[in-house]
Amino acid sequence: MSARVLVVDDVLPNVKLLEAKLTGEYFDVVSAMNGPEALESVERDNPDIVLLDVMMPGMDGFEVCRRMKENAKTEHIPVVMVTALSDTADRVKGLESGADDFLTKPVNDMSLFARVRSLVRLKQMMDELRLREQTGSTFGVTPTEAETDNGPGKILVVEDREIYGRNLMKALEEDHDAQIVTGADEALDVARGVELELIIVSLTLRNTDALRLCSQLRSAEETRQIPQLVLVDDGPQDMHRLVKALELGVNDYLIRPIDRNELRARTRTQLRRKRYEDRLRANYHMSMAMAVTDPLTGLYNRRYMMAHLESAMQRYTREGKPLALMILDIDHFKNVNDTHGHGAGDEVLREFAGRIVRGIRGIDLAARLGGEEFVVVMPETDLEVAGHVADRLRKSIAQPAIHSEAAGQDLSITCSIGVAETISGSPDIADLLERADRSLYAAKNGGRDRVVLDDGAGPAKPVAAAAP
Repeated sequence: MSARVLVVDDVLPNVKLLEAKLTGEYFDVVSAMNGPEALESVERDNPDIVLLDVMMPGMDGFEVCRRMKENAKTEHIPVVMVTALSDTADRVKGLESGADDFLTKPVNDMSLFARVRSLVRLKQMMDELRLREQTGSTFGVTPTEAETDNGPGKILVVEDREIYGRNLMKALEEDHDAQIVTGADEALDVARGVELELIIVSLTLRNTDALRLCSQLRSAEETRQIPQLVLVDDGPQDMHRLVKALELGVNDYLIRPIDRNELRARTRTQLRRKRYEDRLRANYHMSMAMAVTDPLTGLYNRRYMMAHLESAMQRYTREGKPLALMILDIDHFKNVNDTHGHGAGDEVLREFAGRIVRGIRGIDLAARLGGEEFVVVMPETDLEVAGHVADRLRKSIAQPAIHSEAAGQDLSITCSIGVAETISGSPDIADLLERADRSLYAAKNGGRDRVVLDDGAGPAKPVAAAAP
């Protein structure tokens, strides 16, 4: 996972050490030596995450974090405080100032990389939701007000050790609606039947594979959006399990012995983030309800796609991250309508759209341009990766054949795809669309059922085609 990391520390060797570790894992690293420099860098460099030293002269890390969270432009950037402080009160102070986590010096490499990747994944997802909300606002969608951050939360605790469970419930029940279960099956049943806002899972469950439970909760449609906070003991094997939990998508963790105030602070943070995410999703679905979707396929229409592409291009210009676009066209689609009727043609279009959606990522946007032409906008994607995705789509559309009830038979369908990437220093939507369209026609003129790429540096290049 590529991401830009801002390292803030007033001790140069500390900065260089973190830079070397992160660069070795293919992160893009920028640095600052004090609080004011850090605040300038956050606005200028648009980092995906900030690793922030606490003890700095002048403006300490707590103040830097507080100012970041008060700034609408930077409040959503995750902050990990890297500190020699181990006192629980300092961790609580950091969490209340807006920090997402603490790492204690000397930093364990495995924990560092896992936590950075986990928080970056979360930020990218939230960025995409905000981008779609921004796109929706261009169609007159007024964002709903955020729910209060301080209301009681609906929390499920999964713990099979009685004394641990009793202490957790005592700490949570003062402010929240919490219930406790002891096993995976019961946890899954409750999570599917109740609108939970947080699930707390002990990684030391005796009769249940806690990591498998976390994975099941994250993969199931009904529970995948519920934040997870795990509880772990402080030992080498336990730290290995924690890293695995973070890789599975766990949002936060606490190391035993658990301080009640820290538990409350981390719980409030997760509830606040969940409610904000819910608001973004509600606004996104509200925009979907407007006239921005194609009624036949359920994909976005051309108008929405152009507005979204404009927002994505602005982000590309601001952050310098790649943006790719592909245009897909069903080969010989007129023959389907002429031979089998428009009912069969509609079935083909719907299934074609479905296969596109199933073959792309959640952050990509698929739209119907009109007729049998479709487009996919792929943020943070270079031409090589987009070409591989396009060829995978081409193959998935060709096989298996599409069953048509109207035609009473299976219909073999292929498509041609043109792909283009933004050219550095030239954020031109018209040029991007024109080059993708030109690649599409090169694919069709080259025999159809193939993918052609355009990098803006010369003639379009075929990447793959069906075997003759």
